[in-house]
Amino acid sequence: MIRRCTDSDVPVIESIINQAAQAYEGVIPSDCFHHPYMTEHELLKEIAAGVQFWASEEEGTVIGVMGVQNLRDVTLIRHAYVANAHQKRGIGGALLNALVQQAKEQLLVGTWAAAVWAIRFYERHGFCLVSAEEKDRLLSTYWTISQRQRETSVVLKYAGARA
Repeated sequence: MIRRCTDSDVPVIESIINQAAQAYEGVIPSDCFHHPYMTEHELLKEIAAGVQFWASEEEGTVIGVMGVQNLRDVTLIRHAYVANAHQKRGIGGALLNALVQQAKEQLLVGTWAAAVWAIRFYERHGFCLVSAEEKDRLLSTYWTISQRQRETSVVLKYAGARA
């Protein structure tokens, strides 16, 4: 079941993000990785900035989360993570497809350039990498991230057909 998250889901959202983000350790630049990957304070700031989280639930347990943020003329996919024990079962794809279906604007997602598994995931679901110049423009326009993160990230846009 996919449902919109509520305030009571904040602890499980934080837990899933921090558990699944361990995959970045040793992959992304070491100066960009820290423990925890996202603190509760950072998560609450993201929510206050308009990131709405959705959850995939199995037998009453949240096993995956994905955020969506509507900004001006685009929709950003933000913080997409599946609990380690539930990965490779189509949960991330189901969450992404649900968010794609409800988006009214151009969909964009940013991720680490070194996270090739994440890039492949988005490409399998109808996203394509934008050029380096377009990436820099989009990151500067729609994301609030450090220069270092900008340098080590990519942006993909949704190019697939919406059903």
